[in-house]
Amino acid sequence: MSTRRQMLATGLAFVPGASALIAKAQPGGAGPPRVGLLLAESVSLQAGRVDALRAGLEAAGRVDGTTIRFELRSAEGHYDRLDALAADLVDAKVDVIVAFGIKALTAARAATRSIPIVIPATSSDLVAMGYARTLARPGGNVTGSTTFGPEIMAKRLELIKELQRPLARVGVLVNPANSSFGPARAQMEAAARQMKVTLVHQGVRATSAFPAALAALARDGVQALVVQDDTLFNEASSKAIAALSTQQGWASIGGVGFAEAGGTIGYGRSDADLYRRGAHFVQAILQGRKPGDLPIEQASRFELVLNMNSVRALGLKVPASIAARADRTVG
Repeated sequence: MSTRRQMLATGLAFVPGASALIAKAQPGGAGPPRVGLLLAESVSLQAGRVDALRAGLEAAGRVDGTTIRFELRSAEGHYDRLDALAADLVDAKVDVIVAFGIKALTAARAATRSIPIVIPATSSDLVAMGYARTLARPGGNVTGSTTFGPEIMAKRLELIKELQRPLARVGVLVNPANSSFGPARAQMEAAARQMKVTLVHQGVRATSAFPAALAALARDGVQALVVQDDTLFNEASSKAIAALSTQQGWASIGGVGFAEAGGTIGYGRSDADLYRRGAHFVQAILQGRKPGDLPIEQASRFELVLNMNSVRALGLKVPASIAARADRTVG
């Protein structure tokens, strides 16, 4: 067994039906179009996104196992396996690769410049990172949607500052493996200076490290938490982060799903909506469109969600400035 195949088998060790996925990945097979799904984190952490993409494709008449076939590869949080998993999808001659997050996109783009790649949701600047010439005409083999990560993170800082007063030190939970956080950090630091707030950045690469990471922030005296957009901080992870934040007595803010999982505020776009929309790009490519001709979509509307259970547990009063802008509440 080759080194890469060994890595592939390891990367799929915890995926249900992993041996079948490896068997199906042999190149040259006939049948329906094949869509490679490349995940940096575990399948369990990304299940909602996979389901949303599947639902969008089914609405377009693409049903897994009949009119389309998924080839799923998950690094299970071991990011050093992504390159081998991406290369295996290329060897399998899939028709399109769907990258679940910027880490997966980086590996997929390194593996191929010819197979179309769709990234349904990213907070990264795909033009600045060299994945597209322009948003309107990407020109290469990458297309998808972007959500203005630096602006979103600065807005989250502003919202948490409005909610929790006084506020002097704010923790920022980030995944250091996410190469796109630099611009967001710069914009947050500029906003923090205007607000007279000190930011304390804390990196974390695995869900098992959440308790230690938040304990370190507590020792640094932070009073609230802002969570980066990253595939590591989604779904089940959001519940753990929100619970730990509440235990520390911190108001917390992340994406829309973060508030639904127990965080105090959610601000951004729904992952489910974005991944369902991602099916549009996959369908267009399977119908013959070139990814370089498919404009990268920009989110035009962001949702603000308040978790009232968290607000009450923390003894906070929601200011009128936030209440008036909230799209909905949970709890």
